[in-house]
Amino acid sequence: MNTTNLNKRRESAKKAWKTFDENKKPVIIFGAGSCGRAAGAMDTLKTAREILGELKVDADFVEVGCIGPCYLEPLMDVKLPGKPRISFSNVDGKKAERILRAFFEKDEIPSDSRLGHFGEDGELPDVNKFYDHPMLKRQIRLVLRNCGIIDPNSIDHYLARDGYVALEKVLSSPWEETLEVIKESGIRGRGGAGFPTWMKWKFCRDNDVDQRYMICNADEGDPGAFMNRSLIEGDPHAVLEGLAIAAYTIGATKAYIYIRAEYPLAIERLKNAIAQMKELGLLGKNILGSGFDLEIKIKEGAGAFVCGEETALIASIEGQRGMPRSRPPFPANKGLWGKPTIINNVETLGTIPNIIRNGAAWYNKYGTETSKGTKTFSLVGRVRRTGLIEVPMGTTLREIIFDIGGGLQKPFKAVQTGGP
Repeated sequence: MNTTNLNKRRESAKKAWKTFDENKKPVIIFGAGSCGRAAGAMDTLKTAREILGELKVDADFVEVGCIGPCYLEPLMDVKLPGKPRISFSNVDGKKAERILRAFFEKDEIPSDSRLGHFGEDGELPDVNKFYDHPMLKRQIRLVLRNCGIIDPNSIDHYLARDGYVALEKVLSSPWEETLEVIKESGIRGRGGAGFPTWMKWKFCRDNDVDQRYMICNADEGDPGAFMNRSLIEGDPHAVLEGLAIAAYTIGATKAYIYIRAEYPLAIERLKNAIAQMKELGLLGKNILGSGFDLEIKIKEGAGAFVCGEETALIASIEGQRGMPRSRPPFPANKGLWGKPTIINNVETLGTIPNIIRNGAAWYNKYGTETSKGTKTFSLVGRVRRTGLIEVPMGTTLREIIFDIGGGLQKPFKAVQTGGP
């Protein structure tokens, strides 16, 4: 596929998205990430199908990723034709029946477990807005912008929301221009070390070799962490687009996603998204007529915590025991199979398309002087509101725990900010 055909597909996708957004028939949306499924979302979906079948209501059913407040799962949203989407929390089968019968038999909006609507100010004045919820209103959703909104199994949903615009832009420009934008954005690695992303990429690109490798580290090993898993489950194409942009910039034609086997849904979403990219010519030979070739492979890890460390991860991909090695040499100079290799975190790569699409100055608006942008966290433990959040860099732990998380039911004792 060339850029002309991709743009035609994107325009078609945008029209389809507008039809979906301005639905002619009811749409029932379910939070179907791992958190929602663990809470019973698929049973709720089954019940909803049965009830609307009994009521002879022709509706579309859509599964989306995690939108954030995991403690309120299963989430079920109802969107009537011409009306805003309304979200309901902790919806089991019985509650789903009450909600759907209220909508379609009584023509009323039930108040039972109602969270809020996704419409504009003034719409449904008697219903709260979803993003005014205490857990959500302080957040800035950049990398999570599509999670809980689009169908992660649909590349057209991603295209409709400017998906692969950034890759198209990058492939039509010299790699140096992309590196400069990443430098100006100030983005640092989101995996913990906080090393400037542009500098890491340049170290790799400066090696005069015949082969370089790009690796996405999705081996999320910290106890209680699920940020990377949720992003992949909810918006896999964002991560893959970022991976492709990074590979082009460093001059790699082969890329790996190293992900733990305990993430079956995330792996399924990645495999589906990679197949869709290949079908549209966004992977393989001569991508969009640019002369750039890229192959992406998934490597499933066995769950060893140490394989989150980049040299141990490389050893695991090579089929060796996952053991860290001393540095230097650093992977950017001598990594996978002795070739220059870049390892970036899922969140880092998922953020790259936003930066390329909107510009470095846009990204600089968020965060602090020395740490730009936003950061995702999984908020777990004894807080009242657990789930997935995204906040600007510089947000205090007090704000996260007490304002977003709602504080604790018992006196505060300690907080663990990551690590084993």
